Amino acid sequence: MSALLPRPFLSLLVFLTWLGLVGTVDPAHLALAALLAVAVPRFTRKFAPEVFATRRPALAVKLFFVVLWDIVVANVAVARLVVGPTARLNPAFIEVELDMDHPFATALLASIVTMTPGTVSVEALPAERRLLVHALHTGDPAAVAADIKSRYEAPLKEIFGC
Repeated sequence: MSALLPRPFLSLLVFLTWLGLVGTVDPAHLALAALLAVAVPRFTRKFAPEVFATRRPALAVKLFFVVLWDIVVANVAVARLVVGPTARLNPAFIEVELDMDHPFATALLASIVTMTPGTVSVEALPAERRLLVHALHTGDPAAVAADIKSRYEAPLKEIFGC
């Protein structure tokens, strides 16, 4: 089974995503979804050679909802900022010192920060335990760094045991 489906969860995700995108469950699309579910994980295996086990899957689900909530709240905040006068924007580069050096967890942290409107990860350096973030608007860069560490990094450290 592992030779056919090296990453079963990814295969399931690809299968369901395809069916969701096409919006139908006819035999042709079921066959194409199955083909993609087998092919995509096999062809992308070299991009993530290591499978990372989560130590706290329930915390991963909680983090998902925290990030989802933060994305919604940040969308509203950014919309208010960009509609108003740009002179009131206070952009900043913020260096976040990380307590982890796990490459996958650091990449995931950088992705979470980038998905949240108003912030973007500029540089992620797991070996140096550093993440450089650009914030569209901040009054207190240290508070933004502390927020990233408490809301995202701390749970990621527990999830991946790093």
